[in-house]
Amino acid sequence: MTDQNPIVTVLKALNENQLALGAAIEEIALWLDARGSTEVVDNIRGALDALDRNLNTINRGISEIA
Repeated sequence: MTDQNPIVTVLKALNENQLALGAAIEEIALWLDARGSTEVVDNIRGALDALDRNLNTINRGISEIA
């Protein structure tokens, strides 16, 4: 079994952290939405959309490096 490239290992960990932060922020957005802070929630979801848009590109790039 060959050792995985350390750059790939780090990129995968960073990607996993990014996904976890996105999920946590979405939970906060749900909490805020339930309390009527719709403008803040809209801003949060707009920022989270960038994470979603870039996810496939990031995963493809990591796969190509691996």
